[in-house]
Amino acid sequence: MATLYYEEDCDPTALKGKTIAVIGYGSQGHAHAQNLKDSGHHVIVGLYEGSKSWKKAEADGFEVKTAKDAAEAAQFVMILINDEKQSALYAESIAPAMTKAVERGETKTLGFAHGFNIHYKQVVPPEGVNVVMIAPKGPGHTVRSQFVEGKGVPNLIAVHNDASGDAKRLALAYAAGIGGARAGILETTFKEETETDLFGEQCVLCGGVTALMKAGFETLVEAGYQPESAYFECIHEMKLIIDLVVQKGLSFMRYSISDTAEYGDYTVGPRIVTAGTKAEMKKVLTRIQDGSFALDWILENQAKRPHFNRMRELEAAHPVNAVGESLRQAMSWTPKTEAPGGRR
Repeated sequence: MATLYYEEDCDPTALKGKTIAVIGYGSQGHAHAQNLKDSGHHVIVGLYEGSKSWKKAEADGFEVKTAKDAAEAAQFVMILINDEKQSALYAESIAPAMTKAVERGETKTLGFAHGFNIHYKQVVPPEGVNVVMIAPKGPGHTVRSQFVEGKGVPNLIAVHNDASGDAKRLALAYAAGIGGARAGILETTFKEETETDLFGEQCVLCGGVTALMKAGFETLVEAGYQPESAYFECIHEMKLIIDLVVQKGLSFMRYSISDTAEYGDYTVGPRIVTAGTKAEMKKVLTRIQDGSFALDWILENQAKRPHFNRMRELEAAHPVNAVGESLRQAMSWTPKTEAPGGRR
């Protein structure tokens, strides 16, 4: 069994007297910064000149500096901008501070919420720098809302380089500071987190689930059923089922649904997700493990994202979006605000 760490296993004093620079103030950035501040840590925010988040971070009570100045001022630098932007930001604004610290005989800690850029060597810090990961298993707004409610989101931590001898202690203190120790902190590696995270996103959580929901919606609509009925059956109810699974597992979900639904689960599920599906999953995993996917994504960004942008346009035009928007507007309990921007 894996070891989980909780509040009694973490030492918040590991970060005492240290300045934490949160680089980025999007979905994850605002949550980390605010939670750490509320936990009593000294936090500054690092942004690029002209960032639309600059005034927002200041309004939330933070001292805001450029990413370069924040990296110079802090002993713990947490990079929370999009994966594809991290390599350039690190080279331009953060690497100089790391190099200077090593030359002075000081040990800074460089943190990430995803292992992509370290694992695929898009960011290569000096040997004299601690390199750690603290990855909440949830979006930033949930990291913040759960913290405010006195709860937490489970975290993963990993140590890629332990230059100071206490990098794990620092990572645990940081994870506790954002509320992760309330729910449980699992130790992993940059390799494991990166490869399992990409696989989960592509095959199950995002790629797999959205393709399955769209295929179900299309099948019903093409058979002549109302789009609204198809939306409710194949998309809206997905959350209700997943909530049951997350609450107490697959067995509890099956206990909670009708026997008819449970029978359909057992008899039809394997016809939809077949041995061929699993074989494709293994191919996807291989491309993640050997770096092929990472190279594709890096080159796509270097080419200004032509394929990505086209796919985004096509998906936005899918009829399921218009049907869902119309139905959600009629649900009085559904928030009418935009979703928070930025993955990390």
